[in-house]
Amino acid sequence: MIAQIILAVALPIATRLYSPDQFSTLAVFTGIVSILSVATCLRYDVAVPLPEQEANAVATVLLATAIAGAINVVLLVATWVVPGWIALTLGHPELAPFLWLVPLATFLAGVYSTMQFWFVRNKQFSQLARNRVAQAAGSAMTQVGLGLAGIAPLGLLLGQVVNSGLGAIRLGMRFVTQQRTMIVQTTASDLARVAHEYRRFPQYSALEAMCNSAAIYLPIIMLSAWSAGAEAGYLMLGMYAMQVPMSLVGNAVSQVYMSQGAEEARAGTLGRFTVDVLSGLIKTGVGPLICVSVAAPGLFELVFGPDWIRAGVLVGWMCPWFIMQFLASPVSLALHINQRLAEALALQVFGLVLRTGSVALAMTLAGQPLSEAYALSGFFFYLVYVLVILRLTGARLTDLGRPILGALPIIGAWTALGVTGAAVLTLVVRWF
Repeated sequence: MIAQIILAVALPIATRLYSPDQFSTLAVFTGIVSILSVATCLRYDVAVPLPEQEANAVATVLLATAIAGAINVVLLVATWVVPGWIALTLGHPELAPFLWLVPLATFLAGVYSTMQFWFVRNKQFSQLARNRVAQAAGSAMTQVGLGLAGIAPLGLLLGQVVNSGLGAIRLGMRFVTQQRTMIVQTTASDLARVAHEYRRFPQYSALEAMCNSAAIYLPIIMLSAWSAGAEAGYLMLGMYAMQVPMSLVGNAVSQVYMSQGAEEARAGTLGRFTVDVLSGLIKTGVGPLICVSVAAPGLFELVFGPDWIRAGVLVGWMCPWFIMQFLASPVSLALHINQRLAEALALQVFGLVLRTGSVALAMTLAGQPLSEAYALSGFFFYLVYVLVILRLTGARLTDLGRPILGALPIIGAWTALGVTGAAVLTLVVRWF
C-alpha cells in the first residue's frame, strides 16, 4: 500500500511533466515488455517454490535466470540490427533510440519475478515489502527527476525499467549472499534435471501467460500504431488509475479464495463458495467503480490536468470491463483448484482473439472508435470468464439473482454519489 501511495502521488506530477503523446510511447513500451516478460523465463520462475530440496530450488532459480538472459540477448541483437523498422512498425519512430531498453527491462522483470518466488518460498515477506517501497520510490524519483530536467520520453521509460530493476538487483544480491555456497555447487546436470522435471511450465503455462498479457496490451499497441494522437496514453492512464485500487482488493480476496477454495472443492461446495464470494464483491465493489467512472472526466481533469479529460471519458467506457474483471479475477483461481488448465488456456486464447479482433474490426470500419471497441471487448471477455467459472464450479447464474437484487440499493446510492460528484467537479474545474 505504501508503494502504491508513492506512485499515486507521483502520477499527477508526471502527467504535468510529460505529454499524452509521451505517455502513449510509454504505453507501447510497457505493452511490449509486459507481453515478453511473463514468458522470458519460460515460466520456470513459477516453479521455484515447488522443489522439496533447497538445492533443486536454487538450481531452478539459476535455470530461470539463465533462460531469461539467453532470450534477451537475442532480443538485444534484434533491437540493435533493425531498431528503425521495429519502431516504425509499432507506429512510434521516436522509440528507435530506446528499443535497447526493451530486452534490459524484460530481463530484469524476469529476474525480479524469479527472486520474488524464491523469497515467497522462504517466507521472507518483509524483504519483499521493503523492496516494493524502494522500487516505487526509485521509479517515481526517476520519472519526476528526468521530467523536470526535460528528458522525455526517456524519463518515463527509465522509470519503468528502474521499477523492476531495483527489485531484481536488491533481491538478487541478497539471494547470492544467502546461497553462495549452493550456487557454486550447482552443475549443468542439475539445471538439466530441474528443466526436465518442470517441463510442463514452458509447454503450457508460458503460452497461457503470454496470451493473458497479450490480450491486454497487444490491442493497445495496435491502437497506438493505427490511431493518430495520444489515445494509447489516455487508455494507459485510465487503466492504471482504476486497476491499482482494484488489484489491492482483488489480490486480498484471491488469497482467501485460494486458501479456502481447495477445502470447498473437496467438500463439493466450491460452487456455493464461489457464489458467496461473487455476492460479496458485487455488494462492495460495483458501486464504487460506477461512482468513480461517472465522475472520472472531471476528476481526471482536476487531478491530472486539463490534457487528460479524454482519459476520464475512456474510464466511463471501461467501467463495465472493470466491473466484470473485478468479479472474475479472484474466482478465476477455481480453474487451478479444479486443475482445469486446458480450459484456462482456451479462455486466454479466446480473450486474445476477441480483444485484438475487436480493435482490428473497428479499424477496418472507417470512423469507428478503437478505444471504445477495446473497452467493450474487455467486458464481454470477463463476462464469458465468469459464466465459465460458474459452470465449472457447479454454480448457476440464477444463484446470483438475489445478491444482485440485494445490492441494487447500494449500487444506486453510489451512482447518485458519482453524479453529484461529477456536478461538483464540473463547478470546481470551471471556477479554477
